[in-house]
Amino acid sequence: MNISIYSRNEIERLIEGEFPKDTAVISFYTPPGQYASGESVVDYKGKPEKLFQLAIQDIDLEELEDFGLTFDTYFTEVDELAEYIYEIFDTGLNIICQCEYGQSRSAACAAAILEYFEKNGISIFRDYRYYPNKLVFNKIYDALELRQTGLKNQISG
Repeated sequence: MNISIYSRNEIERLIEGEFPKDTAVISFYTPPGQYASGESVVDYKGKPEKLFQLAIQDIDLEELEDFGLTFDTYFTEVDELAEYIYEIFDTGLNIICQCEYGQSRSAACAAAILEYFEKNGISIFRDYRYYPNKLVFNKIYDALELRQTGLKNQISG
């Protein structure tokens, strides 16, 4: 499983050309509203084999309250995303993580996946091109762990 990080501009160019086969996409965008930067949902035109798009703010822990959010109410789709990531992992597809600039939410997602499955998420944090959102990283990593723990409990219970 290869994991790639793309910005909106890079992914739109890729969509117009030959999209890689055996690839799933996790696409982040800012939800519409007073804090939105004008982002819209990327139209993948049915190109990826699997697609998970979600709207979450690119904010840090200390900014949650400014957006009327708490740790528990921020990124509530994370358990569904963890399930999706496991499906991708089980099928052996490659993963593209994409957000507006390809630096924060998508980098955090890629780092969480790499850390969980390969114990190498630090490679994203060390790469000067990325600024992984630590809140997104921790939410995804925790959801992956919780999903696995839940499965172990079901099997042993």
